[in-house]
Amino acid sequence: MNRRSLILFALSIVLAFRTLAAPTQQERADWSSFFATAEAHGTIVVVDNRNGKDVAFAYDAERAGRRYSPASTFKIPHSLFALDAGILRDEFQVIPWDGIKRSIKAWNEDQNLRSAMRNSTVWVYERFARQLGDARETEYMRKIAYGNAVAGGGKPFWVEGDLAISANEQISFLRHLYRNELPFPVEHQRLIKDVMVNEAGRDWILRAKTGWSGKVGWWVGWVEWPTGPVFFALNIDTPNRLNDLSKRQEITRNILRSISALPPY
Repeated sequence: MNRRSLILFALSIVLAFRTLAAPTQQERADWSSFFATAEAHGTIVVVDNRNGKDVAFAYDAERAGRRYSPASTFKIPHSLFALDAGILRDEFQVIPWDGIKRSIKAWNEDQNLRSAMRNSTVWVYERFARQLGDARETEYMRKIAYGNAVAGGGKPFWVEGDLAISANEQISFLRHLYRNELPFPVEHQRLIKDVMVNEAGRDWILRAKTGWSGKVGWWVGWVEWPTGPVFFALNIDTPNRLNDLSKRQEITRNILRSISALPPY
C-alpha cells in the first residue's frame, strides 16, 4: 500500500468514526402535515448548524434509518470518483454524446460535468461506471462510508442494483462534503459543491440533488447561510411515478421555510 493509499485509508476510518457522532435527532411529528398536504409518504432529516448549533430533526425517524436506492443523488459522490480516477478532468471537459436518442431531449447532445448534474444525464454516469468498474466503485464507496457500498445487481447499480443508503447516511456524507473532509482533493470537493448549486439569494445558497429510482424519490443537500448550513435529506414513495416527483421539493421547501432555513415565497 503506497503513502497516498495509507492516508486515504486512515481518513476513511476517521470518517466512519465521525458518522457515529451525529447529533441526537428530535422527532418532528408536526411535520406530518407537510407530507399529508402533498399526499405523500416518506421521511426527512434536517440538521441545523446555524449559530453554532448542531441540532437534528427527523420526521419518521424509523424510516430515516432505512436504506433505499440512492438513484441520481449518487451523482454527487460518483462525480468525485470520476475526478479522482482521472476520467473527468474538470467542469469544462466535453463528454461526447454517443448518438443514441433518449427520451429526455437535454441528454441528446454532448455534456460536461455541470450539464450532466443539472440534467441528471444517466448515460454520462453509466460511462463513468464502465470505466471505473464495480470493484473500484466499491472501494471508493467504502472509503466514504456510503450506504451499504454495494456496486452489484442490476445496472445502473445506483438505480436498478443493490446499492442502498438511508436519509441519515445521506446527511453524514453531505456534512463531510460541506467541510471538505472527504478523502479526495479539496479542489474536487469544491467543484462538486459548485455544480450542486440550485439557486441563491443575497445571503444564502441552496446546493442539492434530486433522485428517483422509480419507486422512491429523493431530494438531498443543504442551504448555506452566513450563520451556518442547514442540511436536509428527504425520500418519499412515488406510487404515481412522474406525478409524485414535484412533491420532493414541495415538502422539503415548506419544511425548511417553517424553520426559516429558506426565505418566504
